[in-house]
Amino acid sequence: MNKRTILASLDACSPLALAAALLASHAAAAAQAAAPTARPAAMSAPQAATPQTRAALVAQLEARRIERGLDARHGFAVIAQHPGMQGMQVARVAHTFKGVRVFGSESVLVLDDSGRIRSESASERRLGLTAGAGQAFAPGTPPAHDFSVAPALTSQAAIEAALKALGASPSPDAGTRHVTPPSAELVIFPVMRSERLQSALGKPEQELNALDVRDVVDRYELAWLVRIRMHLDGKPVYRDTVVSARDAAILDSWDMLQSVIGIGKSQYNGEVPINTTLVDGKYKMLDDSRGAGGTFGGMAITNADHGTSAGAVYVNDTNTWGDGKQYSAGGLTTDANGQTAAVNAMWGLMNTYDALKNVFGWLSLDGHNTATYIAAHVNTAYDNAYYSDTCRCMFIGDGSSFNSLGSIDVIGHEMGHGVTASTSNLTYSGESGGLNESSSDINGEVIEAYARAGGKGDAIPASGNDWVLGKEISKDGTPLRWMMKPSKDGSSPDAWSSTLKRLDVHYSSGPNNRMFFFLSQGSSSDKAGDTWSKYLVKTPLAMTGIGLDKAFRIWFKANTTKFTSSTNYADARAKMIESAEELYGKGSREAIAVQRAYAAINVGTDVDE
Repeated sequence: MNKRTILASLDACSPLALAAALLASHAAAAAQAAAPTARPAAMSAPQAATPQTRAALVAQLEARRIERGLDARHGFAVIAQHPGMQGMQVARVAHTFKGVRVFGSESVLVLDDSGRIRSESASERRLGLTAGAGQAFAPGTPPAHDFSVAPALTSQAAIEAALKALGASPSPDAGTRHVTPPSAELVIFPVMRSERLQSALGKPEQELNALDVRDVVDRYELAWLVRIRMHLDGKPVYRDTVVSARDAAILDSWDMLQSVIGIGKSQYNGEVPINTTLVDGKYKMLDDSRGAGGTFGGMAITNADHGTSAGAVYVNDTNTWGDGKQYSAGGLTTDANGQTAAVNAMWGLMNTYDALKNVFGWLSLDGHNTATYIAAHVNTAYDNAYYSDTCRCMFIGDGSSFNSLGSIDVIGHEMGHGVTASTSNLTYSGESGGLNESSSDINGEVIEAYARAGGKGDAIPASGNDWVLGKEISKDGTPLRWMMKPSKDGSSPDAWSSTLKRLDVHYSSGPNNRMFFFLSQGSSSDKAGDTWSKYLVKTPLAMTGIGLDKAFRIWFKANTTKFTSSTNYADARAKMIESAEELYGKGSREAIAVQRAYAAINVGTDVDE
């Protein structure tokens, strides 16, 4: 017997596995000048990629190779395909040289229903490999035209170097458990530097705008990209490390634990409906109406029971769950009090799924309707929640300094990492990492608004969210992040600066969060207010917002169909303008609002409305 039921229950950021995807080894969507009540078309139904379709796509790209100044050593590898808008599909293609992926160099292709390329958004970080002259390389490396892809270091040696850098032994001990075995992918790693444009050479550093500088390749290094997903002394350690394939030097490293740093608690929603499944007389916290396949055959909530593994799906004798109260430390995770965390998680999961499906036609995290799950009660008194790229699932703790980590904005945030991992896959470091975190913050606020309004409809409500993260779950009521003025947390900047890329991604997300607030809600001309920007100097001084629904549509389109893994703030602005123009028309008030919202955070110059 397998009967799905609905009940009233008390409730008080991957990278893609490129190595597996390199199977082949080797004009924009029509703009809509929408009426005020019209909405852009939803995502198209996902289509399965086959070796034949991938090969046909690569052939189209290879036919354009000569006009781009690329020789036969430059190749392409399709790494992902997912739904697009208005009946189109999106393919993500890695750039390769001598069969090796050039890290951060890729193309995002919008395809029509026959697989023909309609538009391309690319990050070009490979051209110096062919040009040679004037290109700097690591000491001891040959000229560009002879760039070797033969490593002097084995993949195992690279993994050992990365583990050593983390303070972990290559041989797992009692305090170490690998979630997945460490892996190493051979890549050509462009070491980047920023340079000023000619027009900005005389500007003081503090006056630079994001469009005054550009990222260029300083040199190329053959390297191993080592991915480590482990628990060290009971705590998750997810790290990507770039190890030189010449001498094992650590070239770069970034945290891949895509978390919210201790945000949680969801004992404020009253009675909420959740979907469960009746199996052999027992109720399981499994929703098989949302998502398919996956680990459990549907969207599920599991009980980690203070461990580091997901555990089994929650089971109950009755179809009434939870007591709506904060989990009592030391208590059972299976009684009514322990079930509340699971109820919180399921409500957040359902609302996130429904919002993306009803507004965009986007199914689950990957657009292909693959079911995911959330593990509750992770570790003991754990002050965090995070998305795992190994299972494409989420983990939430019970909190210690914070309350139970399962609030609606946190669930929306973590599931937002899943969408980004399946699409733009923004590298979780520097400016792209800040945009990755901001995308999840945006998703969290949007899902909060959708859920508070009842979780129905094909548009995002104009209000319902609070524009802060963590307020309702903080024990003293102080939010962790303010989207309208990020600097209120004491660490996040309100605007872009040349130092932004050196910040933790949870802080470098601040300017983009503020941009999104301005785009949606507008700004103020009151210099004493939280929503004033000194960079808005055109008419009117207080820019006009376009509403949460339109702002999110533009962001979602840019993130899923235009951003590449190396997109920075300047590139995000350009792609957001393109998305607004394609959705609402060139010169539209929505496209102008995007320009003003980015100008408000020192990315581009202001324009009149």
